[in-house]
Amino acid sequence: MSESNQSLKIVAYLKPTCGWSQGVRAIMRKYNLSFEDRDIINNPAQRQEMIMKSGQMLSPCVEINGQMLADVSGEEVEAFMLANGMVQPSNVLPDAPINAPCPDEMHEPQAQSMNFRS
Repeated sequence: MSESNQSLKIVAYLKPTCGWSQGVRAIMRKYNLSFEDRDIINNPAQRQEMIMKSGQMLSPCVEINGQMLADVSGEEVEAFMLANGMVQPSNVLPDAPINAPCPDEMHEPQAQSMNFRS
């Protein structure tokens, strides 16, 4: 028996413009799912919460009914929800790429932690 889309509690820890994050949003739109979009770039508290819940610093992270999917693409989120009967297969095409990287991006913690000695 599959769950109703309305019974899914989805919290997505995303970047505003990242390709991976846009892919997760595209899957949420494809299945008309309500979700909480938490901005981990402009809200450091949201990023810290993501790190604490996921145990790592890479995004996107998507929590579905208390189960954390860490460092996932939209494609992986869709596969998880289909495999667990949370959504039914759909022939609707996503309105954005669901497995695209963020262009020219470094992970912020690594960039900030570089030390150069002279």
